[in-house]
Amino acid sequence: KVLSHIDSILRSPRAPPLIYRRSKGPAQNCIKENGQECGFEHLPLTIEMWADQLMALKDLHRSLRKLSLELVPWHTANPQDNRESTRVEDLQFIVDAILEEIENKEKNSQTPSLPTLFAIVSHFQKLFDVNSLNGIYPRMNEVYTKLGEMTNAMRNLQELLELDSSAPPTVVVDTVGKLCDIINKNMTKQVQQLLGTQDIHSIINKLEEHECFFPPFQALIQDLLCLLEIHNLEDILPTVQNLK
Repeated sequence: KVLSHIDSILRSPRAPPLIYRRSKGPAQNCIKENGQECGFEHLPLTIEMWADQLMALKDLHRSLRKLSLELVPWHTANPQDNRESTRVEDLQFIVDAILEEIENKEKNSQTPSLPTLFAIVSHFQKLFDVNSLNGIYPRMNEVYTKLGEMTNAMRNLQELLELDSSAPPTVVVDTVGKLCDIINKNMTKQVQQLLGTQDIHSIINKLEEHECFFPPFQALIQDLLCLLEIHNLEDILPTVQNLK
């Protein structure tokens, strides 16, 4: 019965071809109850080989677990960890988790090589005049701060000048320049109206007349203040009237 049960397992469609071989020599044949040859006298060697493979399977499982802890440490929770025997499904689960993580990394981000990173750092040092690696982070912070200030200033100017937020800096500068021209022209007109002339030569003549008139007038006022023994201009007229 035991031999018949073993023979049925060996001849099963699910059994690998390695475990069943027909006997080639009469000395190695064994006769079953129905008179047919057994065909599994080679099984001890095959079973020994399988035992070695099972032991190697455990070692492979430990190696894969170490690799998984290095590459995907967040996948440590594995329901097969507490199982005494190791199955191929356990190893396949670990390998699939590692492959999935590698594929996700390749899709989501491209890690630059060391020469590329070195070129980026060197380019930053050249652009922003940084002599040492220690000065890169302070200069990055300074550039970030300045950029924020410039961005806020540009946004405020765009709002004040009623420009679109997508207007480039050149448009903002041109608009400010035109506004300054308008203000300067208006200021010139206001000065001309204040002086009562539209001619620059008339302005010069008025300034020259002022220079000729004001010094003698100032000297006369000072003499009157001393003569009348007073200190304020508004006291001159009342003092002269009293003297009269």
